[in-house]
Amino acid sequence: MSVQRVAVVTGANRGIGLEISRQLALQGMQVLLTSRDDARGRVAAQALAAQGLNVTCRQLDVTDVASVAAFRQHLERSHARVDVLVNNAGILIERQATTLSDLDTEVLRATLETNTIAVLRVTRAVLPLMRKAGYGRIVNLSSGMGQLADMQSGTPAYRISKTALNAVTRILAAELSAELSGADIKVNAMCPGWVRTDMGGPNAGRSVEQGADTAVWLATLPKEGPSGGFFRDREPIPW
Repeated sequence: MSVQRVAVVTGANRGIGLEISRQLALQGMQVLLTSRDDARGRVAAQALAAQGLNVTCRQLDVTDVASVAAFRQHLERSHARVDVLVNNAGILIERQATTLSDLDTEVLRATLETNTIAVLRVTRAVLPLMRKAGYGRIVNLSSGMGQLADMQSGTPAYRISKTALNAVTRILAAELSAELSGADIKVNAMCPGWVRTDMGGPNAGRSVEQGADTAVWLATLPKEGPSGGFFRDREPIPW
């Protein structure tokens, strides 16, 4: 009898995170949808559960050390395993026209805290359960705006945070590859493209279904699948 996979999706009460949760649940996973706002998270989870999907909500502020510690304790008590972690929570809090010269360092600090440091914090909380089971799929929601190969001006804090997140992805994938003999834990980053969400706006060219597709694909990779890569539309893209 096959084991039901357990997936955690951060920042999932709306947008791409909510759609990733829906698609993973459709594939038969037990999905733990997390949200900083507990009330909004519960409404989102209940809407998916009403469709017959195995989705529950748990409050999680990825930037709060105590919140992440409490979340880890909940996982150990209530689930005892996590097979998939999708680090979706992220912010963009600066104007597009912002330059490095006028970037508020507090905006940079807050953006790095959520988009990079918090990803590492949550991943480190979940990794012991993956190591114990010898299986895991970690998907980091990055952006083409963090590509050094095509770096442009504008929104520098967001760009820097996503470039740093890509480095976290590569480093962790290399470390896991070196340390895990026989284990099957993969770490990848993906760019969803310009998606019609609260962040992307109504004029974006992609639906949330399209934006979520590559993340779901990476979350369900077979053992021979890649690790340490950067993808869009299920294809590798330059760092």
